[in-house]
Amino acid sequence: MKLNFVVQRVLMSSPYLMPFSRARMFSSTSFSAVKRWEGGVSMIQGASRGIGLEFVRQLLEKNDKGYVVATCRNPNGATGLLELKNKFAERLDIHQLDLTIESTIEEAAKCVREKYGCLNLLVNSSGILSIPDLLQPETTLTKVHRTSLLLAYEINAVGPILVVKHMWPLLKVGGGSGTKRDFAIVANISARVGSIGDNCLGGWHSYRSSKSALNQLTKTVSVEFARKKDPIICILLHPGTVDTDLSRPFQKNVPEDKLFTREFSVQKLLSFINNAKGSDNGKFFAWDSREIPW
Repeated sequence: MKLNFVVQRVLMSSPYLMPFSRARMFSSTSFSAVKRWEGGVSMIQGASRGIGLEFVRQLLEKNDKGYVVATCRNPNGATGLLELKNKFAERLDIHQLDLTIESTIEEAAKCVREKYGCLNLLVNSSGILSIPDLLQPETTLTKVHRTSLLLAYEINAVGPILVVKHMWPLLKVGGGSGTKRDFAIVANISARVGSIGDNCLGGWHSYRSSKSALNQLTKTVSVEFARKKDPIICILLHPGTVDTDLSRPFQKNVPEDKLFTREFSVQKLLSFINNAKGSDNGKFFAWDSREIPW
């Protein structure tokens, strides 16, 4: 209870998929009772700023069709989203969703179900790396604290998977309907530092391990969806080092050509999402489409 209060107070400011034929890859979900939304229905979780907000912007501005559901903890304070709502009133819905309160995830799913009846894309973009006086990347084991680990796990791993859990029925019904794809996509934003095989520097215990947990949870979900032949694939995406509030305190030693704008990173990620294949299910990719080792 105490941890949840701290999270709320602080964050207000911040088996496998085999190469089946298309006919066998996914179960024959009936779409007859669901309206076909031209361009699809996308949900961006963690959309008030940074990468999440840029996903919403590009989905709306670079397409003349398609609908976007944007969620965040404090919609009334999400000025960037509210500006987009003024421009795309018919295509953008904004809902409150707090990763630390499961009932808000359930309520967001209910709102999507009542208006659209389905989802075709879910992007989980929320994440925390540092919070003044509460959470900092650990440079040594002696700086690891139980509260930091639990907070990072709750926001970076547990919350996103609960979102997938509650949006699963909507994604299953939606599949690729209204889009050029044959399936719905869950894209969880991870980080290269979550790779165990790529970890040569150590440190950042809470952030690394929470992203590793997200990777494992997503992989496990992808196996279940494939086994059930649901028309959904799950992918993990590393956006690179992006100039956002999350990375800003740690950009000092990042080479200029390795620090990406939000526009560049999201453009690359959306390109990958739009061209994703069924065989990508359960895999971990960087912004440049290269697969990252677990």
